[in-house]
Amino acid sequence: MTRFFAEPKDIYDNEIQLCAEDAEHIRALRLRPDELFVVCDSAGSDHICRLGRSVNDVAEIVETRLSRGEPSVECSVYIALAKGDRLEYAVQKSVELGASDIKLFLSERCVSKPGDITKKNARLQKIALEAAKQCGRGRIPNVMAILSYTSAIMQAASAGLPLFLYEFENNLHLKEALEQTEKARTISIVTGPEGGFEPHEAEIAKSSGMVSVTLGPRVLRCETAPVAALAAVMFHTGNL
Repeated sequence: MTRFFAEPKDIYDNEIQLCAEDAEHIRALRLRPDELFVVCDSAGSDHICRLGRSVNDVAEIVETRLSRGEPSVECSVYIALAKGDRLEYAVQKSVELGASDIKLFLSERCVSKPGDITKKNARLQKIALEAAKQCGRGRIPNVMAILSYTSAIMQAASAGLPLFLYEFENNLHLKEALEQTEKARTISIVTGPEGGFEPHEAEIAKSSGMVSVTLGPRVLRCETAPVAALAAVMFHTGNL
């Protein structure tokens, strides 16, 4: 079924007030009055709806049920600012795989510069919205504006299992780190830019409590690493 999202304030008296964009989309789809579609309240519930009898921008709730698209583990993904469409790819796939939120940061070897942060963030949030609709998420992961490296590490380190993907890590594999922390319900994943992390950045991460891990002998691209790590986390926790 076609999927939309609504704000909790727009759900009342067994009806949902659709935003102008979604109402226009429904008109373009030419849905019949008896055809059902899903409106998610962004809080974990899916409302099975049909068009209101009198107006096309109001959905009548037929049934409400828990969304099946949200994983049991909360995993935040921290991605270094990347060049071109690499960042868009990483955001889209992270949403599809179940990231709870996505936070962007600057590190020393980032090739791309922030530019218009507001415009960039709005586009990435739109990509997250479309990905959430497509894959059946129960809520839209938030894409946060660019953080400093230190701020990103401080936030990431507060997770139950804070993972720092480092290309020069030789002792601990991601699989081993996941097996050693079976009961962590909050996980963070920090991945670097095209040129990787500077050695002193890795030391800052480790001294802050991050768990330095490797994904294996192959060096992954900056847009591939967060997706591969998140897929491994979701598989290990039974969410894939």
